[in-house]
Amino acid sequence: MSGSALFETFARAPLAFERGEGSWLITEGGERYLDFAGGIAVNSLGHSHPHLVEALTEQAAKLWHVSNLYQIPGQSRLGERLAENSFADRVFFTNSGAEALECAIKTARRYQYVNGHPERYRVITFEGAFHGRTLATIAAGGQAKYLEGFGPKVEGFDQVAFDDIDAAEKLIGPETAAILLEPVQGEGGIRPFPTQSLKRLRQLCDKHGLLLIFDEVQCGIGRTGKLFAHEWAGVNPDLMAIAKGIGGGFPMGACLATEEAASAMTAGVHGTTFGGNPLAMAVGNAVLDVVLEEGFLDEVSRKALLIKQGLAAIADEFPDVIEGIRGSGLMLGLKCTMPNTKVNMALRDHKLLAVPAGDNVIRLLPPLTTSDADIQEALARIRAGAASLSKAAASGG
Repeated sequence: MSGSALFETFARAPLAFERGEGSWLITEGGERYLDFAGGIAVNSLGHSHPHLVEALTEQAAKLWHVSNLYQIPGQSRLGERLAENSFADRVFFTNSGAEALECAIKTARRYQYVNGHPERYRVITFEGAFHGRTLATIAAGGQAKYLEGFGPKVEGFDQVAFDDIDAAEKLIGPETAAILLEPVQGEGGIRPFPTQSLKRLRQLCDKHGLLLIFDEVQCGIGRTGKLFAHEWAGVNPDLMAIAKGIGGGFPMGACLATEEAASAMTAGVHGTTFGGNPLAMAVGNAVLDVVLEEGFLDEVSRKALLIKQGLAAIADEFPDVIEGIRGSGLMLGLKCTMPNTKVNMALRDHKLLAVPAGDNVIRLLPPLTTSDADIQEALARIRAGAASLSKAAASGG
């Protein structure tokens, strides 16, 4: 496994896994790692969840792909279920979060065009965001490290500092079509927008005829203890991109929209070859079967409290390693005192997998199905990692 034929775009850890069981990943040599990275919030129901395995294998024996030239019953069912459990009336299925964001951006621009405002195409975004890796979504995210070397930045995105709603309001002009944000920034360091900020953005969009777009690719599908993170604020968008957790590990995403916002997306103006294929729809429906079960999201919140209390105690004990705890549900962040890359390596040395993020944060994104025993084991490993770093620092290492 030299990887010599692969693009060298990933700084991969020297680890390869043969199989997974619940919250655990196992190497070919039998080493077990506690997976609190979750494929970066993708493995919402852990590894080898029996209901997902059954749904995928049953569908695989029937039909894989027919294209969107024909009716796909699983698409209709999943779309209706997402609409029934959200603000949305319409759904467009994609293969990834970036494609879901592209659809949302195109939908917002098309909406303004059809409603007599072709000049309205610009989108206001916020620093620290990550919306994907396509040319449009790296422009929306605005991070220099992702933009460098890819030619002129795609036109039409205006960025302000995180949670600077005054600056966003000042940027609204005759060419503004929409405002786009993650209710909880993931890559940006587990930073939630305050409820009051989301409410004010909703009011600004209503006042100026703009569409409000939420990116819940990482924070959606139960991750924060509600099906969608914006539900905590009681603020609904006009458009929303989801992905990651809805597929439980199978690549899929979706753009959700109100009837009004989607009204301009008529036959032929947008499309996808693989999006919404029967395999993806079988898995997406299976994920919802579990996440929408009575009491499931309450359990996510209970587990979140358990792990947050444990993490707070570790932070108190090792302030030279961990400055504080942030986040909600099972989307948590360790704000690090020392470099987060060093902390992440220490956790991996104790066979616990996590994910670095911006603002010197380590993300903890365990399966929503993780057990209390898994949580206690994770806390023990995090404490051991912090203790080793603290000891090394004290001895000048």
